[in-house]
Amino acid sequence: MASEKQPPRPTVDIGADLLVQNWRGELEAVELYQVLAKHERSEQRTQILLEMVKDEERHADIMAQRLAEMGVALPEYKTTLRVRVMGLLARLFGTSAVLPIVASIEADDVTAYLEPEQDVAVQGLAGDEQRHYKALGSLSGTADPGSIARHERWHPKGGGGTLRAAIFGVSDGLVSNLALVMGFAGAQADAEFVMLAGVAGLLAGACSMAAGEYTSMRAQRELYERQIQLEETELHLMPEEEEAELRLIYRAKGIPAEEARRLASTIMANKDIALDTLVREELGLDPAELGSPWGAAISSFLAFTAGAIVPVLAYFSGAGWLQFAISATLSGLALFAVGAGVSLFTGRSGLYSGARQLAIGAAAAAITFGIGSAIGVGAGI
Repeated sequence: MASEKQPPRPTVDIGADLLVQNWRGELEAVELYQVLAKHERSEQRTQILLEMVKDEERHADIMAQRLAEMGVALPEYKTTLRVRVMGLLARLFGTSAVLPIVASIEADDVTAYLEPEQDVAVQGLAGDEQRHYKALGSLSGTADPGSIARHERWHPKGGGGTLRAAIFGVSDGLVSNLALVMGFAGAQADAEFVMLAGVAGLLAGACSMAAGEYTSMRAQRELYERQIQLEETELHLMPEEEEAELRLIYRAKGIPAEEARRLASTIMANKDIALDTLVREELGLDPAELGSPWGAAISSFLAFTAGAIVPVLAYFSGAGWLQFAISATLSGLALFAVGAGVSLFTGRSGLYSGARQLAIGAAAAAITFGIGSAIGVGAGI
């Protein structure tokens, strides 16, 4: 007897794996925006972030539906390390320090969603991701305020530098002190001298970084404050021109002419609101987030110290001839960890970023070790 025909099994679309990856990314974005909204101090900015949460939830639902149509079961989703790190940074440094990083992630999503191998449902979401990117740019002060600002010489853009200083400080402290310690080790110096050199390099580098960051951030803050003062003067002397500029900015954002005129007129009726709006729209600055000189200085000092202490730790152990090997091993692990950590912000492969940072540090250490060896031989050490 002929066997009964079996019903066709659901086939998995060749883009299913990519769709699952995108679905995970949308859920990650939901959690990320929820965390940022939790730490945001401005009610208005919080509402914008929560609106973006709803968009990302809708995107995830669309992708889940497409996967169900393909017969693909949704995998388990767990909170990612990126969300945890971003939440910690937002709590420590404020959301404005994190938003530019999140904006770059959204920019990557716009590009990725438009790729031809993407599911048609995903391609249709690229417009939403682009709007998110622009919104994040406006919130963080990185959005292009338009051609108007470029015509006024005191209108460069700005943003906080505390997080940047911290990331740079760890890497700089680790690489520079590793190179210093390896140079002395290459010269066959006694462990006590290597340890002394490492501690001196740590203190000198940390103080130099802190002083440099404080001076730089102080100058930057004073420049931004001067820009705001100039904008306030313009608003007082030329209110009609400033209202016209604001109207043109809103027109450039796609707001209809009559609505842009009415919006600009309403804003200009209150001078405090007008100044705050002009500073944000024309200068791309958040008056409440001009950057803290002391925050940048302390962050740089601590970050440099955290990196620079790693190559020296082994020389406090009294492990004899193993001190060099332990120092090199710890430094190598720390270099890879720093590089992999940076990938959380850039979206690049953690393995690639870690290996690149390790190669850079190893090259610097090898050069100074070789120079130290040559000097040690020449000096008869």
